[in-house]
Amino acid sequence: MAPPSRDDTCTLTVCRDCCCGSPDKHPDVDHDAHLAALRAGAGRHRVRVSECLSVCERSNVLVVQPCPAARRRGARPVYLGDVLDGDALDAVTSWLAAGGPGVAAMPDRLHPHHFDRSAAEVG
Repeated sequence: MAPPSRDDTCTLTVCRDCCCGSPDKHPDVDHDAHLAALRAGAGRHRVRVSECLSVCERSNVLVVQPCPAARRRGARPVYLGDVLDGDALDAVTSWLAAGGPGVAAMPDRLHPHHFDRSAAEVG
């Protein structure tokens, strides 16, 4: 089997800074384990960690960026907030496995986490 093309590879950005990933804000969440689960479940897709994405009221924030091929067809990044449990993490990695934004429908489990970045309160 040929390795995946970069044209078919999504990028998952995981916010980790002042609020996201903070044991002070979310003391009952094992943030390191969540990041490890995302990395393990992402398969061929890239996972990167970012400093503050300035939507602290929605921590923990993930951004699922479509693969370049889907982006050319009009797919846009999807912002997910309040991602604090294993079920949501599993839904994200399942969505990535299916192709992510513009390729596969967002799992119903993620709809409550989806938010419009342009409408979010910055800060």
